Amino acid sequence: MAYKKKLIILLSVIAVLALTYSASLIFDPQKSGARSASYLWLDPNAASRAGRIVINTAGDEREFLKIDSQWFVLHNGREYPVRQLRVEDLLSVFTQRASWPVRSTNASSHARFGLDTQIAARLTIYAENVTLFDLLIGDEDNTGRDIYLRRYGQDEVRSGGNLIASYIYGSVSSWYNLRLIPESGDNTISVDSVQRLSVYSGEAAQFFSRRNKEWIVSGVEVVNPDQGIIDSYIRSILNIEGDDFIDSISVNDPMFNHSSFALELGDGKIKIIRLSEGDESGRRYANVSGSNYIYSIASWAAQRLFRNAADFEKQ
Repeated sequence: MAYKKKLIILLSVIAVLALTYSASLIFDPQKSGARSASYLWLDPNAASRAGRIVINTAGDEREFLKIDSQWFVLHNGREYPVRQLRVEDLLSVFTQRASWPVRSTNASSHARFGLDTQIAARLTIYAENVTLFDLLIGDEDNTGRDIYLRRYGQDEVRSGGNLIASYIYGSVSSWYNLRLIPESGDNTISVDSVQRLSVYSGEAAQFFSRRNKEWIVSGVEVVNPDQGIIDSYIRSILNIEGDDFIDSISVNDPMFNHSSFALELGDGKIKIIRLSEGDESGRRYANVSGSNYIYSIASWAAQRLFRNAADFEKQ
């Protein structure tokens, strides 16, 4: 009988301890705060439907459009290609669950966090005519590492990593994809797909033709061509980037008759890069066949495009 009573008392103590522990998990402010800090702003499935993004900062509006699966930014009335990964990185800030602790649920705190609708930056994501996401971006915290945010039309304020500021406040040129030859998608061109490269610069001409997996050089005298150097040279042409788009020059301007690169591909297509003469600083302007964009190419980058015959000799 005494054993039975002891067993009942022991089980009762265990039950009380279990209830106490459970209650501590439920009502512990720190643990509760940790759960509320983990937050997902935007469902990834919804983000995949995004077709338009608008960023407003101090009255300056920047608009991005998705056209045929590629993102473009509207600037000066034209659509310019942007780096697709940069847009994806922006979206991933909100489609990945992370620490975004609640800082306030009171509307009177919005001004203190820089989240009044009149002064806050605003990011809006659309799918066709549906608003998927509408966010206000406020001030940084005292450390500069976090930033305050709230959904448009809601009072709750959260804070999190300040990475988003580089996307919201960066210049339009920070979004540009300034590669003359696209590096992704169906338009990818690799060195292996190039069958012939013709380089015309003034009166001089150089030709690199693929034969039995080796490059044959003509137009200039190269006794013992270094295959690796030629591969690297062609790769540098495929990877050339500008530093800005230029609106003030027409693609039909005769300046582009100065020099050119013709890339003949294995599928029969030909890509032609036309360049102007270098200006006083050595800067050139370029246009690629099939494109209406004019690229500005810095002097140091333009110089790498033109090589002497001796550069291709095997040492």
